[in-house]
Amino acid sequence: MIVYSKCSWLNLPEFGIQVPLRDNRVERILKHLNTILGDRISQFVQELPCKPVSKRDLARVHSNEYLERILSDEPDEEIIRIYELRDAEGNWTRFNPDQQKLPFTELVNKLLGQVNVVIHASELALHRGWCYVLGGGAHHAMRDHGAGFCLVNDIVIAIRRLQALGRIVSAWVIDTDAHKGDGTAALTAGNSSIKTLSIHMAQGWPLDDPQRRESFIPSDFDIPIAQGEEEFYNIQLELGLKNLIASGKADFAVVVAGSDPYLEDELKSTEELRLTLEQMLQRDRLVFTTLKDLKIPQLWLMAGGYGDQVWKVHAYFLEWLLSSGGG
Repeated sequence: MIVYSKCSWLNLPEFGIQVPLRDNRVERILKHLNTILGDRISQFVQELPCKPVSKRDLARVHSNEYLERILSDEPDEEIIRIYELRDAEGNWTRFNPDQQKLPFTELVNKLLGQVNVVIHASELALHRGWCYVLGGGAHHAMRDHGAGFCLVNDIVIAIRRLQALGRIVSAWVIDTDAHKGDGTAALTAGNSSIKTLSIHMAQGWPLDDPQRRESFIPSDFDIPIAQGEEEFYNIQLELGLKNLIASGKADFAVVVAGSDPYLEDELKSTEELRLTLEQMLQRDRLVFTTLKDLKIPQLWLMAGGYGDQVWKVHAYFLEWLLSSGGG
């Protein structure tokens, strides 16, 4: 099942934020799927209603002090930090206050609405074997602050909720976003019930700032890919998956399937990794079939992807999944 919710779509320019994270990628994916599926689209794609996420679910992962800040009437400083809207001298960057039409409280509401979509999708994945969210994947959020365009860590929130309800005992997080899944690694460090694998750029953000100490907390399996090593990417990923499997089978898996390693991604901080569309599709088919063969329910989140072309990564993978019998 493929799920989305229009109420959580982001049009960042409405908030004055100038980051090439565009929800027209979701619209383009849906248009592509409609072309493939026609009248059958309702069998595979579901729009979810807007529902608030409970503070109880958030508090399993994030500190009360942080939640009080983002749930207040003045979350501006947190949003400024998360989207890096000020430089070291305090000047605006990536932000034009003259273009801001909506308050940051509305942005927080949208981001938290997406968390509830991920939570619902995790239940669908358990029942159906897999679920793909057109959104989600906020893997940089830490316990007491957000980072890297990520307000709260929906990945760990969904897993810990399933564990708290007794639906699962153990989980894997397989993170293929261009950037290291540092928030997820930090939040699950020392928790043997959640194993993390991250394949990412060997250099660049968040690893280029030694003051970001939490970003250097290791995943259970880290696979750094240096610039120019793209031809070995899927070989290294396959080896990493074998090592993950050897560590013990999980009850559930979350795949953080960022499209930002794609060579046509427009975010400057992804330039260290440039995979072709075919390499991206091979990546996702490898992860999906590995989990399917192990009969592990899998939840897929879109994570990072910037610019006008990254929608193809998700759309073509879903086309393969729905048309080849992969699901």
